[in-house]
Amino acid sequence: MSPLLLQLGVLGVALAAAALILISFVAFITALKMPHLHQHEDEKSFLNARGQKEPLPSIRDSPTKQLSVLVPAYNEEKRLPVMMDEALDYLEKRQKQNPVFTYEVIVIDDGSEDQTSKVAFKYCQKYGSDKVRVITLVKNRGKGGAIRMGVFSSRGKKILMADADGATKFPDIEKLEKGLDDLQPWPDHMAIACGSRAHLEKESIAQRSYFRTLLMYGFHFLVWFLCVKGIRDTQCGFKLFTREAASRTFSSLHIERWAFDVELLYIAQFFEIPITEVAVNWTEIEAGSKLVPFWSWLQMGKDLLFIRLRYLTGAWRLEHARKKSLCVLVRHCDIISFEIKILDNARINLLPL
Repeated sequence: MSPLLLQLGVLGVALAAAALILISFVAFITALKMPHLHQHEDEKSFLNARGQKEPLPSIRDSPTKQLSVLVPAYNEEKRLPVMMDEALDYLEKRQKQNPVFTYEVIVIDDGSEDQTSKVAFKYCQKYGSDKVRVITLVKNRGKGGAIRMGVFSSRGKKILMADADGATKFPDIEKLEKGLDDLQPWPDHMAIACGSRAHLEKESIAQRSYFRTLLMYGFHFLVWFLCVKGIRDTQCGFKLFTREAASRTFSSLHIERWAFDVELLYIAQFFEIPITEVAVNWTEIEAGSKLVPFWSWLQMGKDLLFIRLRYLTGAWRLEHARKKSLCVLVRHCDIISFEIKILDNARINLLPL
């Protein structure tokens, strides 16, 4: 190898290292602290079927329903009715077959500019506010932020997040429930079942442009390389949580927009929460999509890198990370104290009588 090529190689490595340090520094100084669940006064209550305000419950309360269904919705006045009709038809039939089964559907209007809340409220009037509730956010928080608000106001033992476009067939919840049951025994009552479209990958590639396929593979590689191992489809909006798992993961969530799923699963894997991936029926809904392919993928790529760097640099810390380190430190101190006692005893025994 010529000296010039060697120098260029060294320069390239140095520049890459400098760039990584700079990006890590930017990620660190721009990191926000753990987002508090700040609620506007209008977000602390919901309207019952008679149009009267009632306070929202808390995730800290004991569950009073078997299932909570969370539907984040932003400008979904046209697509929401199809999804709600399918979901409520299934849930009502299931309740008639098994009267012990109880549910609630919570639509979280994420600061919509259309009539999403009014459309959702019609279902509240039809089925009653014990079954259907609408939380209207004062300003747009992002999908992750909207679901987080719903989680902290839910009453279910199990919590399902489902997209407002109805891309996933709602009866597939039974597949997620079976997947969740197969994970038992659940450590600390925590487990997650993720709906997956990975089995449809070949079909979707055939229908997509080469550019979108390239973006998809690039995103999947970054997810695997930087954040989440063992989950092929992190972005499917059909996920089922035990109440305890939802509380633990969403309480630690920083990202509130499109890459929130990845951080959520990163947190779950950190806490060693069991996760299963379950194939579901899914239809790609193009009309009204909120994603602009290139810019949205670019934003998510940046979020993935920043997730990894912010946890790596300590800008973000998970709730029990310090406790874990403290336990290790205490354990080491106990071992050292024990060894000192042994040495003292040995020294005493060696002293002349």
